[in-house]
Amino acid sequence: MMTMKSLFWMSSPARALAFGRGRLGAAAAAASLALAGCVSFAPEVPDTLIRLTADHTAPAGSVSRGKLSDAIVVLEPETERSLEALRVPVRIDPANIAYLKGAGWIEKPTRLFRALLAETIRADTDQMVLEGADYEVKGKTFIGGRLRDIGYDAQTSSVIVRYDAVRWQRGNEELERRRFEAVVPGIAAEAAAVGPALNQAANQVASEVAAWVKGG
Repeated sequence: MMTMKSLFWMSSPARALAFGRGRLGAAAAAASLALAGCVSFAPEVPDTLIRLTADHTAPAGSVSRGKLSDAIVVLEPETERSLEALRVPVRIDPANIAYLKGAGWIEKPTRLFRALLAETIRADTDQMVLEGADYEVKGKTFIGGRLRDIGYDAQTSSVIVRYDAVRWQRGNEELERRRFEAVVPGIAAEAAAVGPALNQAANQVASEVAAWVKGG
């Protein structure tokens, strides 16, 4: 440690160098403090976190029994990169996308939609319904597809959920594909309005898919 006595006995150039180093250290510390006040290295949590909840649910205490080989398996849908984020997309025009201010998904929207769809099918069909690719080689009926849109359209002030469902049977090469879409118009571009509208549109699509599955 450098004392005042040792500094006093330094030559003039040495004392100047020591003082210079001290000033540089203080300046660096001050700059670090200023940077810490302006930059956040942790992601900000949105004011509103959106989730999807099923309007139709199996009653408490209900039990589904059956063979795994007879189960309906709901797979996580594919989607584009803009829907893989935890932010709610806002379509400005056909070529540009922004994100809704102050809101985000509590989980990936593809997973939220899969859970909502599985619960709706379970409630509407009274069949054993499972989620995830772990059961892909064991189930009987499979529901997959592509989630093409689940967000806000700024040009029409509406929320849109668009899902291309694909259904197939184990051991059968024939596929059946159908597009489902729900639009909730007249929605302000605010988290408090967009969240409930997304849930409403997603439930409408899920109910239509469940009816399609039930109808065989």
